[in-house]
Amino acid sequence: MSNESSITRKPISRRRFIRNAGLAAGAFTIVPRHVLGGTNYKAPSDKLNFAIIGIGGKGKTDARELNLENIVALCDVDFGNKKVINVFNEYPNAKRYQDYRVMLDKEKNIDGVAIATPDHTHAIISMHAMKMGKHVYCQKPLTQTIEEAQLLRKTARRMNVATQMGNQGQASEERRRLEEIITDGAIGNVTEVHVWTNRPIWPQGIGRPSDHVSTPDDLDWDLWLGPAPERPYNPAYHPFKWRGWWDFGTGALGDMGCHNIDPIFRALKLRYPLTVQATSTPVNKETYPSGSMVTYEFGARGLLPPVTVTWYDGGLKPLRPVELEDGRQMGKQGTLYIGEKGKILDGRIIPESKMKQYEMAPKTIPRSPGHHIEWIQACKGDKPGGSNFDFAGPLTETVLLGNVALRMELTDKMTRQKLHWDADKGQFSNLPEANEFIRRPYRQGWSL
Repeated sequence: MSNESSITRKPISRRRFIRNAGLAAGAFTIVPRHVLGGTNYKAPSDKLNFAIIGIGGKGKTDARELNLENIVALCDVDFGNKKVINVFNEYPNAKRYQDYRVMLDKEKNIDGVAIATPDHTHAIISMHAMKMGKHVYCQKPLTQTIEEAQLLRKTARRMNVATQMGNQGQASEERRRLEEIITDGAIGNVTEVHVWTNRPIWPQGIGRPSDHVSTPDDLDWDLWLGPAPERPYNPAYHPFKWRGWWDFGTGALGDMGCHNIDPIFRALKLRYPLTVQATSTPVNKETYPSGSMVTYEFGARGLLPPVTVTWYDGGLKPLRPVELEDGRQMGKQGTLYIGEKGKILDGRIIPESKMKQYEMAPKTIPRSPGHHIEWIQACKGDKPGGSNFDFAGPLTETVLLGNVALRMELTDKMTRQKLHWDADKGQFSNLPEANEFIRRPYRQGWSL
């Protein structure tokens, strides 16, 4: 063991170094950057160079959130998409690429990338960038498979890059107040949580289209497919409806789970479930079901008791709580916490009379400067973002466990048993057939 034992030495910031040096000398002194951090050191005051990959949807929002820095490159496989063209026009000085691999190879000045492509390409792009030492911001869900999430988390640690998943609600004041109220014991120990969404708002529960449609001239369809199995282009997949397909998306649970389960994870100190089971409307090998219910069981965490978390989509909801006043509706999306001493619906104790009587918990959780700003600051050497891959990885894995439980190939066996998850081994302990679905084969020419 080193003589420095377990003491972790944090690198002194440029600001603190200069401040302390000035105090010691009695005057402010400009210190050359190479003295502070080497020839490649980038001071916090310097702007970073970012590239956005996938700009026809959330990538546009990410670019606007990150343009406090330099947007130096934009990448999208579909140069004919009007939304993509609009983003190109918004950043006329940014280099334009269809292939992210070519972009990363040519643009040596890129410090970090924001990835907003379809789910099936999140992992390969994130991994490629991290292996090149680039910081990575990736939209939710972090990956399409459980194994991909495990590998990204490990690689981010090994490469020591700043990471963040795009579930921006984690940075909100509402999320922090909810956690503070629950930690304060306002409803006692929580033993059940029910969370629901209005998704899917795209087709699911359907088969593969049979009509032949020509691929648009400005779309690189082969590159859009990436590691997914080859199939002909069809507007049933691109530009938006890909979310409902097993080969490309992660369904309603994957789309919204990383948003809506995130506050539950934080408030209840969750990590991995012990079991998962699911039921749904008819499911096939092409698309996710149009409606589903997934239940996770988590064990005790220290003094916190076991808790069951149940997910609903496709218009399904839990039963109306008796505490909810007549005339009040349960929204199309929501979360209900059930504790030993009461219930919280969408951040407020019910009935409302109890909320008004409650003496609000003190603010004990540090506030966020903003979800994207957290990542920018982490890229410059500050603390990790609130949804860095060490947190986002296990959250994504948990969400995707539910999708495994929805697989048509496992439906019959799932009616007779729960899936038991061994988090240490990263596999199911009681149904080996289910382990096939924690990963997926990649098309030839693609790999992590």
